[in-house]
Amino acid sequence: MSTVTELETQRWGDALRDAGLRVTPGRVAALHYVDSHPHVSVGQIHAALADELPSLSAQSVHNITNDLVEHGIMRRIDLPDTNSALFETRVADNHHHIQCVVCHRIEDIECVVGEAPCLTPGHAHGMRLLEAAVTFRGVCSNCDTAQ
Repeated sequence: MSTVTELETQRWGDALRDAGLRVTPGRVAALHYVDSHPHVSVGQIHAALADELPSLSAQSVHNITNDLVEHGIMRRIDLPDTNSALFETRVADNHHHIQCVVCHRIEDIECVVGEAPCLTPGHAHGMRLLEAAVTFRGVCSNCDTAQ
C-alpha cells in the first residue's frame, strides 16, 4: 500500500469534516485504498492497511466502513456470490454493476436511462423512489474463452 499523499489527505479530510466526522489516519487510509481499489471487502481493506497501520484492527475497519457508508462517503454493495459486503467511494451517481458469474470480477456500469431512479417499478406502494440498484450478471471474456 502506498502512502497517502498530502493532496489525498486534504481531499478525504475535507470530505470527512463536511460529513461531521473526525479526520483519522484509519479513515483517510481506508478511503484512499477503496478509492483506488473499488469493490473491496473489509478483509481486503484491513490486509492492505496492516503494514501501514499495524494497530488498526479488523473491527476498526468494520467501524470505519460502517461510519463512512452511514455518512454517504462510501457505498456498500451486496452482490450475489460474494462472501461479504464490498465497498467503493463512488457514491450518489446512480451507477450499477456487472459481475462475472465465473471469476466474480465486478465492474461499474453507468445508468442506462439517466437520473435516479433510472428504472421505475410498476407500483411503488406509496414510496418515493430514491434509486434503483441493478446488478447485471454474465461471463467475462477471459472466463468465456477459458471454457
